[in-house]
Amino acid sequence: MKLTLTAVTAAALLAGCTGAGADSGGVQVVVSTELIKNWVEEIGAGRVHVETIVPPGGDPHSYEPSPRDAATVAGADLAFTNHLLLEDHPLIKLFDTNVPEGSPNIALAENAEPYGAKLLPLVENITLDTVWLGFGVRGQTRDRAAEIDVHLTGYSGPGQASMFLTDAFGTPEIYWNTADGLSDEDAITLPPNAHTHVNWTFSEPGVYTLDMAATLTDAGAVTEEGTGTFTFAVGVNPREVRPGATVIDGGHVDLTADLDTGEFFARDDDRGELAAADVVIDVPTKAVEQIPDGDLFAFLGEAGDDVYQLPQAVLGKHVHGEIDPHVWQSVTNTKAYVQVITDALVELDPGGRETYEQHRDAYLAELDDLDAEVAAAIDAIPEEHRQLITTHDAFGYLADAYDMQIAGFVVPNPAAEPSARQVEQLTATIADLDVPAVFVEPNLHARASVLRQVADDLGVQVCTLHGDALPQDAPTYIDMMRQNASELSRCLGGDR
Repeated sequence: MKLTLTAVTAAALLAGCTGAGADSGGVQVVVSTELIKNWVEEIGAGRVHVETIVPPGGDPHSYEPSPRDAATVAGADLAFTNHLLLEDHPLIKLFDTNVPEGSPNIALAENAEPYGAKLLPLVENITLDTVWLGFGVRGQTRDRAAEIDVHLTGYSGPGQASMFLTDAFGTPEIYWNTADGLSDEDAITLPPNAHTHVNWTFSEPGVYTLDMAATLTDAGAVTEEGTGTFTFAVGVNPREVRPGATVIDGGHVDLTADLDTGEFFARDDDRGELAAADVVIDVPTKAVEQIPDGDLFAFLGEAGDDVYQLPQAVLGKHVHGEIDPHVWQSVTNTKAYVQVITDALVELDPGGRETYEQHRDAYLAELDDLDAEVAAAIDAIPEEHRQLITTHDAFGYLADAYDMQIAGFVVPNPAAEPSARQVEQLTATIADLDVPAVFVEPNLHARASVLRQVADDLGVQVCTLHGDALPQDAPTYIDMMRQNASELSRCLGGDR
């Protein structure tokens, strides 16, 4: 099967099929995560040397690469990432910039479907009292490391407006703030085919207009990619602002730049594409929050003052695409990853074909056994308890493959203390489902405080699931999935 390569052509791949890596002491493979390292070592044991960039226990969504990492990638005969925007964009740029010319640079998730993987859309169903408003990019680029900047180019309104993101530790990253004027620096940057969630704040009630323009930096060329002017009704009746316009007052909506058409529109999950001139975005009075104490949020005004806010709703940088990248949470999908890895190693090092294919067949048999074991453990859970409440949207494939349900809940507004209502919503979700346990990921502990609080109040157990990182006491993929299955069954009332 033909592989989709990044930063190399098919001809370059064929040119690299000389087995030179093996002749010089083993094929040098560089990968983004320890999960991928485990799979490559299973297939290539004895013929490959594998180095990973994200350290053990690290989060690929937020890892910031170092100059030393660039040197590591520059030594690769073969490179693997997961992609589908799992890895943070600087990490993808590290690979695409530093993998040597002629060395295959392969994104496993993008190549897994022809080998039998089932890819799922990333469904976001957090329920807020306001619209969940972010940014999106659609369309083709020449380079997956391309960048799209959305600039604030003009503004009007009775008060000040800002747009920022709060990281997992509560620190705001300000993209624009009209209180200090407009400049070329007022921009948010996204990778291709991605979207992200942000906070929007307005200091006074009234009607605001924000003029936005998108630019694309692709393979060294910079182009203009569309403009849009969006109207916000802040603390006023949105239906009186522009009679006949579509009022956006709920759901999940992205202000989206389309690189193929040059259009800039509002993309509503329920209503599709809406022209900027035809919509009014509602920021209702119930969206009022008090500015927190401390210097971090002083850019919004005086601590304790009211500010109208549309929240980002999930902590941390949350840049992703339309497809859920956590493909390996289904063991069947992981079998497809193994096939992609095997074919790439055979192409690069044909002298190792017999070794690679023997290891592949043995590992696939182990994965078949694991698949049956995970299915049996979850099947032992009473059907009414097969509900997953977690702090991370990493388990959609697990739920789909093994007949579980993902239960959504409102994540606290990152720019303020969680309100009593938000805690009540989470409490009601857990109580209504009558689940015996909720689940947290150890490497995302900063997101779990409210979930732990509510679980404790309800007498619900807090258990552990591993998504993006291998646990210390389960250092392989098979160990991790076996541990997850056991934890799910134990905590949700199964008999395993």
